[in-house]
Amino acid sequence: MTGAIIATCCLFLGLIFQKIPGFPVEKLSTWVQAYLIKIVLPALALLYIPEIKPTWGLLIPISSAWLTFLLSWLIFGLLGKKFNWGKNTTGCLIIVSGLANTSFLGFPVIEGLYGKEGLPTALLIDQGGSFLIVSSLSILVGSLYGNHSESLSKVPMKILKFPPFGFLVGSLIMSLFQLKTPEFLIPVLQLVGKTMPPMALLAIGLKFSVDMDSLASRFFWYGLAYRLILAPALVWMIYRNWLPTDSLDLKVTVLESGMAPMITGSIVAMQFGLQPKLASLLSGLGMPISAGSLVVWYYLLG
Repeated sequence: MTGAIIATCCLFLGLIFQKIPGFPVEKLSTWVQAYLIKIVLPALALLYIPEIKPTWGLLIPISSAWLTFLLSWLIFGLLGKKFNWGKNTTGCLIIVSGLANTSFLGFPVIEGLYGKEGLPTALLIDQGGSFLIVSSLSILVGSLYGNHSESLSKVPMKILKFPPFGFLVGSLIMSLFQLKTPEFLIPVLQLVGKTMPPMALLAIGLKFSVDMDSLASRFFWYGLAYRLILAPALVWMIYRNWLPTDSLDLKVTVLESGMAPMITGSIVAMQFGLQPKLASLLSGLGMPISAGSLVVWYYLLG
């Protein structure tokens, strides 16, 4: 609870900084984003991913995050091209709407609704799904749709140079060979990892602004409609064929797919210049809006 209060305060702190005349908002925003991307994400990769023990049974809930991201890429990629939305807008919707807030929002919601029994599945979806995607595929999308879009031949090198990706690959190798993160690093990594929610919400607060034009934007509602309604509906229709309809695994998988857009996904979108205002609005305003949709999904799932 204390962590959530501190993180919320950081969101409001970012909003306050915006209103201070002469305050270097852009410089601070750039610094916070760089800290999250270059330090926090690699730390979290080393902290959690080596702990995952790869088995075929884990692939069912984990695959839901990959499915909804790839569908986001397919749907918004096709619509953006057909209706000429522009690469920045299309890329923003793919990344931000394609990733659910499976940890900062997802963990407390799942624990509150289903108790600690639901957390292992939620953790798998977050670490094996959302976190791996934000460290890999989202970088690919950012490279293709961002302000400094590269030719396809240059994209692999850009991904390899992106700090979280190197740590992601190293952590996956450690997981496959059951190599543990050195014990002396764990306290440091945990400390850095705890800064993720407050710093991420500070980054959102520095870019967050709500006005009638923003709320009237069809792209905002397209993004939320996909994340809060279509994605969990598709997961429910598909995964009930693989998991018992009354199982906790299915309920957690569907609910995690219906969480608000991922804050870290918004940070990646901002890093690549993909409609920062829309990105911050989707993840920032998406959280309170998702409260209503999650209640509906909870009762529909029984």
